[in-house]
Amino acid sequence: MLRFYQKCNRFISIRKKHAGKVIAIRREDQSVWERRAPFAPSNVAQLTRNGVKVIVQPANRRAYPVQAYVNAGAVIQEDISEASVIFGVKQVPIDLLLPNKTYCMFSHTIKAQEANMPLLDSILEKNIRLIDYEKLMDSSGNRVVAFGKYAGIAGIINILHGLGLRLLALGHHTPLMHIGPAHNYRNSMMARQALRDAGYEIALGMMPKSIGPITFVFTGSGNVSQGAQEIFQELPHEYVPPSMLQKVAEHGASTKFYACVVRRSDHLERNEGGGYDRKECEEYPSRYRSTFNKKIAPYASVIINGIYWAPDSSKLLTVPDAKSLLTPSQLPWIPVSEGAPGLPHRLLGICDISADPGGSIEFMNECTTIDNPFCLYDAHLHKDTKSFRGSGVLVCSIDNMPTQLPMESTDLFGNLVLPYAMDILQSDATKPLIDHNFSPTVHGAIIASNGSLTEKFEYIQELRTSNRSVSFKLYDHDEFKKTVLVLGSGHVCSPLVEYLLRNESIVIKLGSADMNRANNISNKFNRVQPIAIDILEDIENLKKLVKEADLVVSLLPSQFHPLVAEQCIEQKKNMVTASYCSDEMKQLHNRAEEAGITIVNEIGLDPGIDHLLAMECIDQIHEEGGKIESFVSYCGGLPAPEYSSNPIRYKFSWFPRGALINTISEAKYLQDHEIIEIPAGGALMDNTKELHFLPGFAFEGYPNRDSTQYAHLYGVAAEVKTMLRGTIRYKGFSEMMKILQKLQLISSKKHAALHPNGPDITWRQLICTLLELNTDIFYENLLSKVGDKIGDSYVKKVVDLGLLQDEPVKKLGSPLDTFSHYIGSYLALNENERDLVVLYHEIGVLWPGNRHEKKIVTLVTYGDMKGYTAMAKTVGIPVAIASDMVLQGEIQAKGMVLPFTPDIYRPMLTRLRLEGISAQTINIQL
Repeated sequence: MLRFYQKCNRFISIRKKHAGKVIAIRREDQSVWERRAPFAPSNVAQLTRNGVKVIVQPANRRAYPVQAYVNAGAVIQEDISEASVIFGVKQVPIDLLLPNKTYCMFSHTIKAQEANMPLLDSILEKNIRLIDYEKLMDSSGNRVVAFGKYAGIAGIINILHGLGLRLLALGHHTPLMHIGPAHNYRNSMMARQALRDAGYEIALGMMPKSIGPITFVFTGSGNVSQGAQEIFQELPHEYVPPSMLQKVAEHGASTKFYACVVRRSDHLERNEGGGYDRKECEEYPSRYRSTFNKKIAPYASVIINGIYWAPDSSKLLTVPDAKSLLTPSQLPWIPVSEGAPGLPHRLLGICDISADPGGSIEFMNECTTIDNPFCLYDAHLHKDTKSFRGSGVLVCSIDNMPTQLPMESTDLFGNLVLPYAMDILQSDATKPLIDHNFSPTVHGAIIASNGSLTEKFEYIQELRTSNRSVSFKLYDHDEFKKTVLVLGSGHVCSPLVEYLLRNESIVIKLGSADMNRANNISNKFNRVQPIAIDILEDIENLKKLVKEADLVVSLLPSQFHPLVAEQCIEQKKNMVTASYCSDEMKQLHNRAEEAGITIVNEIGLDPGIDHLLAMECIDQIHEEGGKIESFVSYCGGLPAPEYSSNPIRYKFSWFPRGALINTISEAKYLQDHEIIEIPAGGALMDNTKELHFLPGFAFEGYPNRDSTQYAHLYGVAAEVKTMLRGTIRYKGFSEMMKILQKLQLISSKKHAALHPNGPDITWRQLICTLLELNTDIFYENLLSKVGDKIGDSYVKKVVDLGLLQDEPVKKLGSPLDTFSHYIGSYLALNENERDLVVLYHEIGVLWPGNRHEKKIVTLVTYGDMKGYTAMAKTVGIPVAIASDMVLQGEIQAKGMVLPFTPDIYRPMLTRLRLEGISAQTINIQL
């Protein structure tokens, strides 16, 4: 009897404490699918018995009907202004926020999420006290209120449903086809029965063997992971530790699924020295890196991600990781002899229950929805599609999964939050926070109060400021943009600009010394700002422009790249250039790496596309067990045949100095294990050979620079006997270059007759001076003397080039610079002419069994009359693709980067093919 009276007295005391308190349960309007409530009717009954008045806004969408809340003692009415504390689940529309109230919700503001900053601003402006369920934590830092369990339950049901549809699209009917989405079931028990039925068929061997073993990886061990595993265990299954994952992935049975729970200690290790310490990792997450991409992900069929990700933590999977994991490959279990279609790659699906865009799964850029629960992420195009067919991994990342099982979610959540609600009831938002006596758990969850962020959450404002600093506004645009600084406005510039501007978040600053060209480009495209700059004369302006950019693209002559790279390193800005990675650039590698920046080199045509096609072929041969015996490659940009009838058999769509000086450069290549070296000074043109790979063309070719280094860069140094990279020209080019050498027009030495401030001189006089002839010699005698020097058969060609005319010379110091300026104008590719790019790889392969084969890769691209030249397209577009990949985080390697890895060359080739730039491959058995 005494115990009964004590219980009655305690009840009376609690009732008196809360008597007169008024709370409200607001209608959820953040999503048409939102059917949850913060309290179930049973929770409301407890509150009303304790003397609390509970107002419930009417809502027919809510899983529990209004009458259930009436029966529990609630007052049903639209007006909730009487309540001092308002409970909801998701964010509240700004215009519905009532001032001077306490709101409890998942506000999604603690990471300064841009989309919810207007909500936070309005909360501060209206003097609202905000309590966020996500920050209700015990003394150990563990969340005490969450929907996590049912997020996990709904998530595993959804991904199993999606996996059935994805496998069907890949050509496989499976028992998973009979599992529906989570919201199709009245409750989780009905879903469990559907899984049991599917599991029975799986145990009977009804999963196609061509699919191979199916492995599920669960990240974390919290409520989300436990909820997902609880339902997963209705299927026939076997748990394995991470150390066994590879073995079961390759040799496991098809009559059950394999599960592996991955905790932080399984994949996180110190950046320096390795090892793992839980306390240190929690306090200093940036000191640790994840090995998930190498130790776990390659053996996962499905990843169930349920971990919380902090901005300074290592990611589970990055964008480059996705490219590696989603590369088509022959999996070891596929019975090719049976003609089964198999799988394109092991990783089939990801259920990112954490639903944190750009978080631990970096390429999960935005959440999916209950309306459209799945997307297919294509790593090589870096985009999502709403289809089950095509290349990629199926991703499900619904940010309100628990609402698919609304009654059970509400019951769980209400029971968890009710004890803290009794504490929250004392809140009066009109009074200072210090006047309250909240428990540590509740006090720690108060984000805003009395018009300010609380001390614990002041970092949100700093984070907002930091987020803004990475973007800036251009002109009068309201939205934040990414700025690309493009240096140089030649022919290559326009296709690059056009490609980049397809992304509406990009604006371009175009720095050029030629403002006529820069203005012409800016007039053709929106979001291009032309800026006059001479980088040699205006370093401070260059520094300012680099600082304001998110990415720098240098289309300048190669000798200027180190100067630009120095500024990029200083300002910690990424950079892309098409040119060879010169010795000067290589010397900057360590500094660029230390600065944490990416500088992509050799990403145009040659070098560039030639590398991409070479590595695609070489890696495929290696994967299939072959060895590279020889690699011979030629590439060149030429006028189309119908425009090649000039003495040089060539025309220029860019400044010709580089093309001319290459004809007198040194070269080095490997021929049948022997290194052949050609000295600088002109011997290169004596090493030209006829090329017959396209019989319709009269081609010749000569070695280009040091080919031997690419044996190492391509990863074939230990097997290749012959390694040569060369330049393609029309037949007759090399002979004419030798004539120009004899005329000393390709000499880079300064000449007194060409001093800019010296006396005027004509081309006829210049040739006489260079050949040490009298300048007043009769024309007929001049022809004879020139013929003696170069051969009579070439005199007419020299005349046709205008080199014996009495036209004034623009003197630029050296014969090379002077002639480059002249010939670049004299033999410029006109607007009504088109050019041609030809690339040729001949790869000798030794297959097991001593079988020999040649792989021939050929790319031919013509320019468009009145449009882009072939050279502009094949240099500008790959540079643009690489630039976009750097901006999107698809290329993350630091320092000087070359396009030799699959995560770069495969997506680039895919995107080039979409632009009409593609190669043909044929195999010739020897």
